[in-house]
Amino acid sequence: MTGLWGVRPRWRTDVLGDFFCPGCGGDRNYRRQHGRRWLRLVGTPVLPLGPVIGSVQCTSCHGRYGVEALEQLTSVRLAAMLRDAQYTVALAVLAAGGSGSRAGRDAACALIREAGFDDCGEAQVLASLAALTGRSGGEPQDVDDTAASGAGGLAIELHAALEPLAPHLAPAGCERLVLQGAWIALADGGYLPQERAALAAVGRCLRIGPPRVEDLLEAATRAPR
Repeated sequence: MTGLWGVRPRWRTDVLGDFFCPGCGGDRNYRRQHGRRWLRLVGTPVLPLGPVIGSVQCTSCHGRYGVEALEQLTSVRLAAMLRDAQYTVALAVLAAGGSGSRAGRDAACALIREAGFDDCGEAQVLASLAALTGRSGGEPQDVDDTAASGAGGLAIELHAALEPLAPHLAPAGCERLVLQGAWIALADGGYLPQERAALAAVGRCLRIGPPRVEDLLEAATRAPR
């Protein structure tokens, strides 16, 4: 007779969306739900017993996870953030070294196209640079946090593009962004002080300590792209 009775929750859906499902290992749709435990007789709820902790259910595998699962970026969102990060690093280093160098412009544009902006040419890159720095010339600029207001837009963009991404990238991925910036800086010769400052700012946004940033800058000189 005890098999006639049981306790099971009844769920109600609050939100629908996309998330990275830990069970499927990929982007899936989810239902964010809250519920209440019910005493059931032959499967029919007859008496409410109390609330249960809210959860997220994958609509594909039907696995149920804590709401913290929504903190993991979807693959699509991570790819978009990485593209924006590469674009911003390229602009920051190009501004720091001066956009007057053909080799520097070519290296920055190559990184931007590699990031996925296939239709973004030199004219668009220089226009974006002018919009963020307030300058159209090719003189080197300080892009560090202590920069004058002319370069402040790039400092803000670095923080906005890199800091939210850093917790979701492996250390090697963060270091790769610094190396990509270093290769742009080296395209027309050695590092300028402004370029080192910009790359140090990239490292700080990515939670890479100054000694490791220096190691990466040195490694870039020994292993050019």
